[in-house]
Amino acid sequence: MTSATEIGLYVHIPFCQHRCHFCAFYLEIAHVDRMTRFCSALIHEIRLHRPHHPLNGRMLQSIYFGGGTPTALPPDQLLSLLKVIQTTWPTSPTVEITVEAHPSSVTREGLTTLAQAGFTRISFGAESMREQDFVPIGRHGQVQDTATAVQAAREAGFLNINLDLMYGLPGQSLQDWQRTLELLLLLDPSHLSCYALTIEEGTKLAQDIARHRVAPIDDHLQLEMESSTEQVLTQAGFIQYEISNYAKPAWRCRHNLLYWTGGEYLGLGPSAQSYVNGTRFGNVANIDQYEACLNENRLPLTDCTRLSRAERDRDALVFGLRLLHGVPLQAIAEADRDSEIEHLITG
Repeated sequence: MTSATEIGLYVHIPFCQHRCHFCAFYLEIAHVDRMTRFCSALIHEIRLHRPHHPLNGRMLQSIYFGGGTPTALPPDQLLSLLKVIQTTWPTSPTVEITVEAHPSSVTREGLTTLAQAGFTRISFGAESMREQDFVPIGRHGQVQDTATAVQAAREAGFLNINLDLMYGLPGQSLQDWQRTLELLLLLDPSHLSCYALTIEEGTKLAQDIARHRVAPIDDHLQLEMESSTEQVLTQAGFIQYEISNYAKPAWRCRHNLLYWTGGEYLGLGPSAQSYVNGTRFGNVANIDQYEACLNENRLPLTDCTRLSRAERDRDALVFGLRLLHGVPLQAIAEADRDSEIEHLITG
């Protein structure tokens, strides 16, 4: 289990150059003026949080810039945000600092700037190494962008490089997926996140499938791909420490482990979620509302819920079952059981 003293910070950067057809996350298309105004609002949110969440002597163990595409922001803006965070809350000497990136959104110079400023981990949204797979999901860029970005990140000083992948894409065969894995292993990443494509209501991909413009998901094929992923990556020396996540020894994502092991995390930015002192709360999922609250010196909070013992135990069971080490039998025996937990245990 995560130490009771551990806490992480998530920063949501809601900008992309383009919305992929499968994406249901809150984001906006990147514009310079909009991003500059947002960064000012985000800095104000950080400072408003300080008296409410002083961390009580704890240090941030992880900082995660997600999105969206955080690298849609210029490197100097990301550095400014990181500096404000580090001067607001104490950070561990071994803090893991992750930034998500689209392979085509980075430059060698920008990556060097981020690495030298203290970012320790970068996560590229590669998705596939077959350009035909990009068409139905509306992803921009070329497969070569991933190889170029990984090489540039490594030369910039990033030792911890993750690649996000999706399988079960329309028109993708089992052999296509296995070839993607083989090509990406040649890039020598330290971590791979492999997700089955899911169709989110309201996305363009969902509409295209409903209108028979794109083939629907083949659940049986996705299961074959999932099994193949485990086999290929395990043979390559990766450890499947969570259902969708594989890491080389010592390179597990510490921030995501906070989510899965009952750790605490504070979320900043539109739609960001938090779990602190047994309470789950989130921010408004609209950048205009977000900025309006902060302009009035109010935290942009919504959906605040104090979890009961049974709810905390249920979450521990659900998330624990996603992990390699599972759930200790003693934890099941001691759980404050409600009807949902009984159903999980007894089926």
